Amino acid sequence: MAVTRITIESREPFAAGQTFGEVGAYELLIGTLEFAVDPTHPDNALITDIELAPRDASGKVTFSSNFRLLRPVDPVKGNHRLLLDVPNRGRGPILRNFNDAPDVPADSAPDPGNGFLMRQGYSIIWCGWQHDSPSSPGVLRLNGPEAMSGGERVSGRLMVTFQNNAPSQVQYLADRIHMAYPTNDLNDQEAFLTQQDYEDGPEEIIPRSQWSFAKLADGTPVPDPCHIYMAAGFIPGKVYQLIYSTTGAPLGGLGLLATRDCASFLRYGSTSQGNPCADSFEYAYAFGSSQSGRFLRKLLHLGLNVDEEGRTVFDGLIPHVAGAKHGEFNHRFAQPSSQASRSPNNAFPYSDLPQTDPETGCTDGVLARLSERGAVPKIIYTYTSSEYWGGGGCLTHIDLQGKRDLDVPDNVRIYQFGRVQHPLPSPELRYFDPANGARGQHYFNNVDYRPLLRAALVALDRWVSAGEAAPPSKHPRLSDGTAVAPEQTASAFASIPGVGFPRAFRKFTRIDFGPQTGVATNHPPKIGSPYPNMVSSVDGDGNETSGVIMPQAAVPLATYTGWNIRHAEIGGEGHILSTGGGTGGTLIGSIIPLAATKSERESAGDPRLSIEGRYSSQEVYLEQVQAEAERMVADGYLLAEDLPTVQEQASRHYEQMVALAREVGVPAD
Repeated sequence: MAVTRITIESREPFAAGQTFGEVGAYELLIGTLEFAVDPTHPDNALITDIELAPRDASGKVTFSSNFRLLRPVDPVKGNHRLLLDVPNRGRGPILRNFNDAPDVPADSAPDPGNGFLMRQGYSIIWCGWQHDSPSSPGVLRLNGPEAMSGGERVSGRLMVTFQNNAPSQVQYLADRIHMAYPTNDLNDQEAFLTQQDYEDGPEEIIPRSQWSFAKLADGTPVPDPCHIYMAAGFIPGKVYQLIYSTTGAPLGGLGLLATRDCASFLRYGSTSQGNPCADSFEYAYAFGSSQSGRFLRKLLHLGLNVDEEGRTVFDGLIPHVAGAKHGEFNHRFAQPSSQASRSPNNAFPYSDLPQTDPETGCTDGVLARLSERGAVPKIIYTYTSSEYWGGGGCLTHIDLQGKRDLDVPDNVRIYQFGRVQHPLPSPELRYFDPANGARGQHYFNNVDYRPLLRAALVALDRWVSAGEAAPPSKHPRLSDGTAVAPEQTASAFASIPGVGFPRAFRKFTRIDFGPQTGVATNHPPKIGSPYPNMVSSVDGDGNETSGVIMPQAAVPLATYTGWNIRHAEIGGEGHILSTGGGTGGTLIGSIIPLAATKSERESAGDPRLSIEGRYSSQEVYLEQVQAEAERMVADGYLLAEDLPTVQEQASRHYEQMVALAREVGVPAD
């Protein structure tokens, strides 16, 4: 057993002792897991630099993770399912995604929200896996060794990519507040900085004399290894890429083993080994959202759904809004939060079944290794529209030449949640995010798709435990004309007054970091030809025609997209807007309301039928939403218990759209 010790530091009632249906009360355990893994085990040997890790007296590589475990006080009343929630940047997203829980500080007790997962009886485990998570209270992280070569710390080059929403002279060399890789030479003349108008656009090298490794102290630049300073300032909206040398290579890939072995320990470990959940679980599932959804794709690709003793770890997974990406999770100088297009994030393979890239000759598939071992779990991939516009979503089910739909394995479902955006929406309508300064030309999409996630989890459990096949995949397809190039949708938006369309499209490009897996030797990488990019076709309103669509969007009051474009106030006007204002594929969507009345529609020159022309009253609109929701319940894409939630959402949505309609769907300058 790779877990050598568990330390429970606190045990307390969850939600002040609140009870959840027949399951009753829950408790929250907080502590630390210690691991020791055999670096010569064939599976463990796939972890980058593990052969360079220090070993203990028994030849094992040791590390630790902090954890949180939420479980029924009376385990017998639970559903005997372990649900591992892969932390996203050190925080667990599952209660927000399934329980509609509010976001709370990392050092606060989790909020139960609507209690869905608790009423279902799940035990939920969070285990730190990210080596560069901030050292902040409540943030989960991995504490592991660095690679050592000949008794010395490892040095090398890496690339940091950033894009700002406001003027600044200083940039920290990490995403948000994660731990940065410091330069090992403040005067490094081999370091270079480039500037682009948009990601994947032409690059311009900024002379080395115009910037330095420094930060401001009382308005004066002072040397600093974790920041760069440019007197002229970094221009909002421009994309910058810095390549420089650093020393110190933590084994970030050990986070994959921590996740595997944490779940294996809770599922198979005995009471004598300290397992607080011994003999509690019949099945184990995993959920990951965005960054942590990509993490699950990497875990699958490396075949790490089998522990050191050959036992299956997870029976089912839901990698959510991951797109075709893998993430920087098993690389030297990995930046797990990076979403830059020219990084290992976008590396081949993309589809589950093996394909051969006709340009590179490489053959691989995400599930190839696990398929050889007969250890593939049931998988439900859930995407939003944004993953098609910015995350290569089509590459998971369309071939590398964009000519045919791929077969999807029998144990896999792919659900595109149509007409919604990547991040969970804010219930209020807004086009500006004060947290990061992002401003869109259009209002942000606020259609809440979380009822679809709840139905997906119930479908996964029935599929695993009772053999009831999950509802069929729903996503854009070439065979029925619903998968098209993004530029083919432009005409639907051109006639809508005040609406902009992206000036350039995100794409996956063949990138070559060198021959050694996990260790980049080409900086910058060699760039090959782009892969095809397909999105859902749209109707005359600009609304997507494919996917699983929430009823309030299926009965439209607006045009709903998975993309938005940057407003002139934050620079990069007209280019695609991402969450956090940074680079990458996690896009913010748009909501462009219909005109309220026929006269307002004609006055604005809007070709879309007005709200008044579609629904004679709010009651008629809600009746149509109810009929659509009931159809989705019958098809298995929505739960009957969520029908009141859908009606409540739709009622609020109607009121918002009618109030907004007179603004013609775009913010005033």
